[in-house]
Amino acid sequence: MEKDNINNETLKEDVCACGDDCKCGDDCKCGDDCHCGNNCECNDCNIEKDKKKNKKDKKDKYKNEINELNDKIHELEKRNLSIQADMINYRKRKDEEVSKMLKYSNEDLATDLLQTIDNFERAIKMDNNNLSDEVSKFLEGFKMIYCNLVGVLEKYDIKAIDGTDKTFNPTYHQAVLTEHVDNMAPGMVIEILQKGYLLKDKVIRPAMVKVSE
Repeated sequence: MEKDNINNETLKEDVCACGDDCKCGDDCKCGDDCHCGNNCECNDCNIEKDKKKNKKDKKDKYKNEINELNDKIHELEKRNLSIQADMINYRKRKDEEVSKMLKYSNEDLATDLLQTIDNFERAIKMDNNNLSDEVSKFLEGFKMIYCNLVGVLEKYDIKAIDGTDKTFNPTYHQAVLTEHVDNMAPGMVIEILQKGYLLKDKVIRPAMVKVSE
């Protein structure tokens, strides 16, 4: 009788409270009556597993969303830096264009005045010794007007190009005639046929010159 009680106690301990299909393990949540040693598939354990899985899925989802947001932030930061660089470059180009425009703002006026200057120079080059007194006085007035015009040009940094007895430079000179001259090296400016002019550092009209060959 006592032996039967021992067998019953042993049998009771070996019976799983989850039922005949129980596959319990260390993570079993069905209570102390489960002793089968496999992974439990009872409702309590499955619910707990689902909670853990859902929690992990949410954590992974949030982690992915955070990574995506970080990537977007990084992309926006790069785009913002690029836009800032473009704006700085645009401002520099605009400032350079405005500065250049202001620097050479008198170019059209100067170019229009150069023909008038040329005419005055042709007139005052006439030999006064071969003219009557009245014509000489008339040319004297021309010289005064010419000097005033030259003074106005110089006031606005418009100056004639100095070219006589200098090496021919295609930036400043336009060769229209050539001539052989003894004791002069080739490529030297012999004569200025028409003056050239600079507006500050810009050539607004090259000088027409005769060059040695």
